[in-house]
Amino acid sequence: MSTYFNEMYEHGQVREPYARLEDWTRAMPAELRQMKQAEAEALFRRIGITFAVYGEGGDPDRLIPFDMFPRVFTQNEWRKLERGIKQRARALNAFLLDVYGRAEIVKAGKVPASLVYQNEAYERAVAGFTPPRGIYSHIVGIDIVRTGADEFFVLEDNCRTPSGVSYMLENREIMMRMFPDLFRENRIEPVDGYADALRRTLASVAPAKCDREPTIGILTPGHFNSAYYEHSFLADLMGVELVEGADLFVEGGFVWMRTTEGPKKLDVIYRRIDDSFLDPLCFRPDSMLGVPGLMDAYRSGGVTICSAPGAGVADDKAIYTFVPEMVRFYLGEEPILNNVPTWQCSKADDCKYVLEHLSELVVKEVHGSGGYGMLVGPKSTKDQIETFRLKIEENPDNYIAQPTLSLSTTPTFVEEGIAPRHVDLRPYCLVGEKIELVPGGLTRVALTEGSLVVNSSQGGGVKDTWVLAE
Repeated sequence: MSTYFNEMYEHGQVREPYARLEDWTRAMPAELRQMKQAEAEALFRRIGITFAVYGEGGDPDRLIPFDMFPRVFTQNEWRKLERGIKQRARALNAFLLDVYGRAEIVKAGKVPASLVYQNEAYERAVAGFTPPRGIYSHIVGIDIVRTGADEFFVLEDNCRTPSGVSYMLENREIMMRMFPDLFRENRIEPVDGYADALRRTLASVAPAKCDREPTIGILTPGHFNSAYYEHSFLADLMGVELVEGADLFVEGGFVWMRTTEGPKKLDVIYRRIDDSFLDPLCFRPDSMLGVPGLMDAYRSGGVTICSAPGAGVADDKAIYTFVPEMVRFYLGEEPILNNVPTWQCSKADDCKYVLEHLSELVVKEVHGSGGYGMLVGPKSTKDQIETFRLKIEENPDNYIAQPTLSLSTTPTFVEEGIAPRHVDLRPYCLVGEKIELVPGGLTRVALTEGSLVVNSSQGGGVKDTWVLAE
């Protein structure tokens, strides 16, 4: 039977970071807890924090489940995570700059050329182009799991448009509103500086032709998108424009917004749409979401796109296996945060091992996300395993496999009271003139007992994440 690291209890004793929370939970009767939970749900609904799940019929907008029991890190734990996250963000950006330039890491035989240049996320349209400050991925969401007191692993990297930061901020806001005494009794690092840090980051990568304070906009696909709440939330917090493709046009090598006072130049675009929809003249010709001519303006230095088109080649699940090597190759350092051991089904020996051990492994699609397209072997039926076996045999290049990790648990409020549930963590690392991240992140929790899948699209919830101040 698997044993899991319980972040609150160790050897029957409450771990130091959670010491004050034990008294808090004991002093909260079930009736008060239920009332507070209802209050939290009402606040989320009133604010409009929903996420969308498509293809299941009915109203796609759902309230994301929120658990009131915070997850806590000590300052020392956070320092290690912060150093490792910043190191990884530097290496990933160095890789992107390299593979769209001289490709030294490929020439050195450290990363196979086929994984880069045959990757569907590799955009030839930006090959040879150096974006401002040489940065491709400006907002890096790194998913981290914990397996022991000092054991952290990176599960995956998100270099394109990682979502969820609005939940990190709103979780904190709601907890502070509901339990002000808890925040007076505990010295907790703030996260509300994120919007200012994001705006600083975006402004610091203004294009070469910008000769004034840059005008920044968030490019959204529109209100039907699952993360539209977050787009409008961040635009409001930063005091920047929220625009759709139809609001923009390209003229004279610049991007312009249509406003009631006439055209206004847009210098930095924080895009929240996929590469293929950005510019119908360069990518998908049927795209109604993008801006014709946007890529020409980008390549000529008239506008900066954050994160850059083509950044997705660095967060492919097959490329993921080479990130520790990137750290060594570009930075001359040993990785602070380890990868999860990974088998690539594109390799014959790896594939043979995976097919022989499907019932023990987690298998993922190379380009999958949101908890979809994966098999959790120990939690799957024989029929599900056999179905996946056929998929892998048919297209082995499309899959990687990893051991089933013993994800840590944190206390979670459930109907019966308090019970341990598995969690992960997504901190948001901002890369511009400098690398910044607020102390905390989005903790996602698998609310179903025994489940290891924390994605909200798969029934997971969220928690406030505390980093204790010294």
